[in-house]
Amino acid sequence: MLYDRARIFVAAGAGGDGCLSFRREAHVPRGGPDGGDGGHGGAVVVQCDPALRDLQAFRRRQHFRAQRGGHGSGALRHGRNGAELVVHVPPGTQVLTEAGDVHDLTRPQQRVRAARGGAGGRGNKHFATATRQAPRFAERGLPGEEAWLELRLKLLADVGLIGLPNAGKSSLLARLTRATPKIADYPFTTLEPVLGTLEGAERQLIVADIPGLIEGASEGAGLGHDFLAHVERTQLLIHVLDLAPLDGSDPLTNHATIERELALHDPQLASRPRILALSKSDLVAAETVAARTATWRTRLGGDVPVFVTSSVTGEGLSELSAQLLRSVPVELPDEVPGEPELAEHLTFRPAPGRGFRVERDGDGTFRVLGEGIDRLLARHDLDNEEALAHVEARLRQIGVIRALEAQGFQAGDGVEIAGVPFELDP
Repeated sequence: MLYDRARIFVAAGAGGDGCLSFRREAHVPRGGPDGGDGGHGGAVVVQCDPALRDLQAFRRRQHFRAQRGGHGSGALRHGRNGAELVVHVPPGTQVLTEAGDVHDLTRPQQRVRAARGGAGGRGNKHFATATRQAPRFAERGLPGEEAWLELRLKLLADVGLIGLPNAGKSSLLARLTRATPKIADYPFTTLEPVLGTLEGAERQLIVADIPGLIEGASEGAGLGHDFLAHVERTQLLIHVLDLAPLDGSDPLTNHATIERELALHDPQLASRPRILALSKSDLVAAETVAARTATWRTRLGGDVPVFVTSSVTGEGLSELSAQLLRSVPVELPDEVPGEPELAEHLTFRPAPGRGFRVERDGDGTFRVLGEGIDRLLARHDLDNEEALAHVEARLRQIGVIRALEAQGFQAGDGVEIAGVPFELDP
């Protein structure tokens, strides 16, 4: 069974704590602080691995945690950095974040950082000044990022076989390639995409049988809603049309149904190169086959080649194979079909949310909120008087006190900074 969807939890490693240490060597009466820094936590990276074919491995494991950074120690010894954790996914995987970002991994070794490791804390050596020569505090390491990711696989096939159930797609795939799909005389025999390799004299093509396309597939009917995405990245589509439907339906109506569902799913699919394969010619009289073939060639024009095929007798298969090898470009396209083109120039702007804001509750309590403020308080032990004095000095430097005063704050008013009650005297 093909597993093309998964949901995983990734957690980067936390940073190591900085060290509180002083030199204590013989004959060095005033050695001073020598606490080393903590190491950075390991990041979680999602990487494209060409050896994989689906997302089955994530059924057994859904949680991934990177290594945390080591703590600093005396003599200015820094903690080790946490090892990076690499999550391997098959080519064609989309990584969707909770923020709505989408990352496409289509080429071997392509990677995206899913969670950033926490920064390591600084040792007390960094806080020594001319007036504070023996700082008795150090920074704590910050926690790593955590996130739930959704993984979606879109097969990277060169050619996609589309058509109504029981149109003969599986039989055609089995004759064109060495694939061994399940073949039976009832609809929805194929319940998952099947890949096969078409061997040419100097190249190979990957052919995919896309199952379950019926009327309403683009809206979730049948099996098509789950597998329509797999045709988005094919470079060429073979529309397999049954010349002798078992239910007596009209081939013209059947053809229009599939084309309409593809266009509703993704308008770009309507312009994708096509080949029409009229299947099961061995079940129809030769005169009828010739008449219907001429009708389809007139209807579709010269842009869509029409081939008469039979998986039983082999009719038309060699001609169809030759056409596929000629039609699909040898070189990979610069952009994956069906994916938006990236901008030639990227603009980088400061990340939002790094500042702070001041709010006042109905009871008169002032609250200071912001990502940078949270990071500042998370780095220090507020039970340590020296660390608390350092935090208050930093709050004054970055303008928190001025912002509180602008909102009417006075000595004695209640104030919470990143959820921690403070007593501030402007």
